[in-house]
Amino acid sequence: MRRSLSRASLVSSFLRAFMIQGSWNYHTMLGGGFAFAILPALRRLFGSDQESMDASVQRHLELFNAHPYLANVALGATLKLEREGADPDTVRRFKAAVRGPLGSLGDALVWAAWLPGVSVLALALYWLGVPAWLAATTFLVVYNVGHIALRLWGFRAGLRDGLAVGKRLQEADLPRWTARVRAVTALLLGVLVGALVGGRGALGGAGLLWIALAACAFVAGLLGGHRAWRPAAATVVVAIGVLSVWGYLL
Repeated sequence: MRRSLSRASLVSSFLRAFMIQGSWNYHTMLGGGFAFAILPALRRLFGSDQESMDASVQRHLELFNAHPYLANVALGATLKLEREGADPDTVRRFKAAVRGPLGSLGDALVWAAWLPGVSVLALALYWLGVPAWLAATTFLVVYNVGHIALRLWGFRAGLRDGLAVGKRLQEADLPRWTARVRAVTALLLGVLVGALVGGRGALGGAGLLWIALAACAFVAGLLGGHRAWRPAAATVVVAIGVLSVWGYLL
């Protein structure tokens, strides 16, 4: 008979999920990390029934992929299924069904919205005169508070709803949050451009060469930016690189 999950086992599984990409590979993708994360809870559930626990671990070592933050939704829901003694095929089908949506939702929200938005915030603060250490600290704090909150919400939602977690995701309406973050990012990007052009020591006083390069970059982004891989993230990476070189040369 399976035992109940303890708070310690749940906390351990949640913390292990921060390393879910640690064994990423082309064969099982996040499968090894998923099994590593769920292992403390399985040990609690199966106790001395080593044979059943080994079989469960083997199931979770199979192919699984999702966004590393939203993978916690699947992790929590799978724990609920294991606790309830769900059929192994049901667990497999559930994980196969959610991995695509969790990947696309996470990529859009985190890599294409949250990460670029917080990066633009930090850059805007720096070019508005905030000390570099404070701008960097702001990035680290804001980004990590957001991503840890997303991980925790996903884990709790999955653990609470199990197979019905899809309804929870629908109610959360993550695409709407993605659109909101992108809108704020667009506003912050306007602030950043203003600081770059009009601030002291900024582009306005950098000479014709830098102004010409900035104009070329703007036109290139206008004409081909939408075809770039992950446009928002690519834009931020290029911007950070150019500004870093600029700062070094000056």
